[in-house]
Amino acid sequence: MIVYIVAKRESAEMNTITIKEITAEQANEYKTFFNQALTNDENNFRLSPNDDRDALFPTHGLDDSFTLGIYVNDILAGVGSFEREGATREKLRHKGLLFRMYVSSEYRGKGLAKKLISEIIHRAIKLGNIEQINLTVIANNMKAIKLYEQFGFRTFSSEERAIKWKGQYFTENQMALKLPVSKAKSQYNPSLIATPWIIT
Repeated sequence: MIVYIVAKRESAEMNTITIKEITAEQANEYKTFFNQALTNDENNFRLSPNDDRDALFPTHGLDDSFTLGIYVNDILAGVGSFEREGATREKLRHKGLLFRMYVSSEYRGKGLAKKLISEIIHRAIKLGNIEQINLTVIANNMKAIKLYEQFGFRTFSSEERAIKWKGQYFTENQMALKLPVSKAKSQYNPSLIATPWIIT
């Protein structure tokens, strides 16, 4: 668990920002939070609220996988998950998948998403032999795309009409962060990319 004590600008008030792993035991809290994402930002996800209703916790029972939550003063503000793509396929074990990234609207623009992505990448590398991290993002979600690009993710493929929701089609981009083999374990430091974590 990582804890940050952050002062508000022009204020003596302090905020505690905590990043910690969410396990299947906190599945109800996670499901409630993520259902808000699927409802409030429905056009940014390939899942619908109905799709997620009976779904298992996203990284439950999967080797080399985890789900992190970022909390502000013990309030869940954002989540993100990672899994090794080749958990059951030997030829794909060098790749991982970053998915279900979401920060609630009231906490956006404060650096929390950067903090969360940075920690996810760091923990993924610590698993060992992760040379590439993939993700999928809606093509018109430019804020998310620009954020991922700050970490070195690049678009390598686009699928038109990947999603159809309420009569509208959405294009999906596939992005990848390629980690040189020599840096796959210890030399890559995503925290150097992220900005200071100040809640204002």
